[in-house]
Amino acid sequence: MGIVRPHLWYSSEALEAAQFYVSVFPSSRILRVVEAPNDLPDVPKGSPFLVELELDGQRVDAISAGPSLQLTAAFSFVVDCETQEEVDHYWSALLEGGGTEVACGWLTDRFGLSWQVVPTRLFDLTLSPDADPASAARATQVMLTQVKLDIAAIEAAYRGET
Repeated sequence: MGIVRPHLWYSSEALEAAQFYVSVFPSSRILRVVEAPNDLPDVPKGSPFLVELELDGQRVDAISAGPSLQLTAAFSFVVDCETQEEVDHYWSALLEGGGTEVACGWLTDRFGLSWQVVPTRLFDLTLSPDADPASAARATQVMLTQVKLDIAAIEAAYRGET
């Protein structure tokens, strides 16, 4: 049986990124670090090359393989958050050390990886087929003006209180 997992390419900081991610998310750990053999371009022999980790139970591979490929926002991890406190925690943690806020719950961490820090309630308020269309439109408009998502403001817009 095949196993599907993300594979992230870093210029040289796969181990540093993996150590950062496992410090942010519970139930995370580095499984293995493989050193570079002597015949890889852009990778010094003996340096950390392949890092296998579990990120909140999800298997992820990361490599330090030189600058020929770069991470882009075309790939992101979604962090589902039950409360505003969780949104605030993960937002701050992932920005630590030089990350960049983007928009609508998106950010880019200091290693160039994109994240969406999203309240689980957002789907119910904006995309659910059970949502009232006018209410969902109001909630969506408020969400589109936010950088870090604010659950209370989105819920207030859904209720027509803004």
